[in-house]
Amino acid sequence: MNDKVILLVEDNADDEALTLRALKKNNIKNEVVVAHDGVEALDYLFGTGAFAGRSRRAVPQLVLLDLKLPRVDGLEVLRRLRADPHTHLLPVVILTSSKEERDLVSGYSLGANSYVRKPVDFGEFTEAIRQLGLYWLILNEPPPAQTT
Repeated sequence: MNDKVILLVEDNADDEALTLRALKKNNIKNEVVVAHDGVEALDYLFGTGAFAGRSRRAVPQLVLLDLKLPRVDGLEVLRRLRADPHTHLLPVVILTSSKEERDLVSGYSLGANSYVRKPVDFGEFTEAIRQLGLYWLILNEPPPAQTT
């Protein structure tokens, strides 16, 4: 089992299926944990709620974060991630269909590492996921695990 987890935060079932299919098609074999809203994502990351007891030290290698989420939106998830010493260095790629400039600016202002608009075409989407996987999971040197 690969211990390098990708946290996919996505509320749209079609986009979730598309992302998982694109990861598989590109032979990205990392375990993918899916959170369907911001609360679920925060519970996973901080070991609370449905994930109570999960070690906070086991942070994902990468978070793929949608912005338009129920209960707690993606920007608030990012804000809370960056405010916590266990997750403040965690690589976060905003993967969204939002074309709003304020979302782009807010995402980077809150510490997103990258902002990628989801292509509508499956071939283009698959290629975008391939490139994200290649960069973030292979080429990028992640920060050391936080122990404080």
